[in-house]
Amino acid sequence: MASSNDHSGLSQYTGQTDFSGESVAIVVAEWNGEVNEAMYKACLHTLQQAGVQDIDRITVPGAYELPFAAQKVAYDTYSAVICLGTIIKGETRHDEFIASAVAHGLMKVSLKHEKPVIFGVLTVENEAQAWDRAGGSKGNKGAEAAVSALKLIELAREHTGKYDPDDMVDAFFSGSDED
Repeated sequence: MASSNDHSGLSQYTGQTDFSGESVAIVVAEWNGEVNEAMYKACLHTLQQAGVQDIDRITVPGAYELPFAAQKVAYDTYSAVICLGTIIKGETRHDEFIASAVAHGLMKVSLKHEKPVIFGVLTVENEAQAWDRAGGSKGNKGAEAAVSALKLIELAREHTGKYDPDDMVDAFFSGSDED
């Protein structure tokens, strides 16, 4: 029995789905670029191994810009949008505000567009921890982001329902879905 810390199934897609007709956008932050590039390469490789042929790379300055880019490309015909970035803690709480804004922004884009928008953003204490998660001792979060996207593309294929308009009205009046 796998322990709750066993994440071995997250780095490699083992399903049988044909993804050759799917398209995926990978949005990559330039800030902490070497770490993000290592995640991008693993992400790209994982998608290609699963048969995804239409893969576009979009580059943004930093992690904070990921939600804006995800929002713009989500209007396109991509099956999923994967966002990769690295936020390293500094002397202040700046990293907490950036990480929270990015996570919330990406979630809102995913729900608004009803498509997978994957949070492949490292939030770490130092550069060594980042490298551990970009191909080091903790695996590669870029590959894990790709696997998440593939699994959610499968889910979206199986469940194509739309939002109930009454749900949208309820959300509007409750203030829970502010733009």
